[in-house]
Amino acid sequence: MSDPIGQGFVTSISRPGGNLTGFSNFDPDIGSKWLQVLQDLAPSVTNVAVMFNPRTSPYNALWMRAVEAAAPNFKVSASQASVQSEHDIRGTIAALGQKPGSGLIVPSDTFTYDRTTMIAALALENQTPAVYAFPRFARDGGLIAYGVDLADQLRNAAGYVARILKGDKPADLPIQAPTKYELVINLKVAKALGLTVPDKLLALADEVIE
Repeated sequence: MSDPIGQGFVTSISRPGGNLTGFSNFDPDIGSKWLQVLQDLAPSVTNVAVMFNPRTSPYNALWMRAVEAAAPNFKVSASQASVQSEHDIRGTIAALGQKPGSGLIVPSDTFTYDRTTMIAALALENQTPAVYAFPRFARDGGLIAYGVDLADQLRNAAGYVARILKGDKPADLPIQAPTKYELVINLKVAKALGLTVPDKLLALADEVIE
């Protein structure tokens, strides 16, 4: 989950106090990292839309605030693009394609995650540079993905399960923030968008799709 306290699951990160603990997938600095990656790849971007379904992912309000807070440092404007249907997605990305200097951020959301290929194809068709929260987007035709390594989180969670089975109390086990991230770059898409991927990004990438 993204906001254990805000979502009402625990009262404290360091001492959850109940029968729940685990690993959060929220990093308050992720908004700045998304904007940095997008600007490194597409320096002409001046306005960014953060697209998600507020009904399926209300926690994205956290990421939206993170992006808004970081946006002035990158000299870009940021706005929320709420989508609740495929028609909304098409309209949002088409509008971005008609506005010079537009970029797209797609954070964690089950609604958009179920439509990775569609969203990636629309972003390419409308010549809109986009950064996504999950590697699957880049593998399905998206430009670049940067986000929490969920497999690492699950492995760490298994360690917590083992500790609890051995007698540790969930109430005493602090909720852990993410520590490992994945960067996946799709060079084919970058070329199709007329973008040059900086060497520093290529050197940091966990996976490069050629």
